[in-house]
Amino acid sequence: MKMLPGRLALSMAFLSSAACVSAVAKPIAFADGTTVMAEYGAGTMTEVQAFYAPTFRYSVGGGHLSLNSDVNDDTRDITYVRFNYLPKRWNFESAQANVFVWGGLGRAHIGETGANELTWHAGGQLDYETRRVYSSLRTDYYDASAFSHRIDTLQLGVAPYEHDYETLAVWFVVQGREYTGDLFNGTEWAALIRFFKHNAWLEAGATREGKLQAMLMFNF
Repeated sequence: MKMLPGRLALSMAFLSSAACVSAVAKPIAFADGTTVMAEYGAGTMTEVQAFYAPTFRYSVGGGHLSLNSDVNDDTRDITYVRFNYLPKRWNFESAQANVFVWGGLGRAHIGETGANELTWHAGGQLDYETRRVYSSLRTDYYDASAFSHRIDTLQLGVAPYEHDYETLAVWFVVQGREYTGDLFNGTEWAALIRFFKHNAWLEAGATREGKLQAMLMFNF
């Protein structure tokens, strides 16, 4: 059956919106695509990740996470491999919501003792976004015989104007991040500004204590 021009225009608008929405940071961005991310978290954590997604349902890859105490020189350096899975996605006319889960294994180096530990980790993310509103809740848990760490991150963002795949997107984001473990227990709040266009993303700002919080991401 031949599609009517009005329906065609509506479909093209939806595809443009969906492409724009899917550019937001996720462990799975595009099918047959690679995502590379680097984050600096106010001197408390630094992480680099790279994932390849054969389909939009899952991705595989790895990363390196460095955690630093805020009271002494104690550190944890965790190198890991990870599997990400998308069990549920909701596509609306101009919005998208996702549930992601992941798990992996790695090796942790404990700086103060010099010991190396086998480490497992698990986590998940729930997000919802339109071209004007963004929200996400993410949790990461790392466990070994000598330690356990959990990082919970909440982000709420608003865009001053609607954007599409061909225009520069600007977001103002508030982030709350809670750390649990023997290195640092507490919550860091940050105000961020986010830019992305096509497949590149830059997010930067400062915590309430004036420390740098930044993230860079590319999708290939």
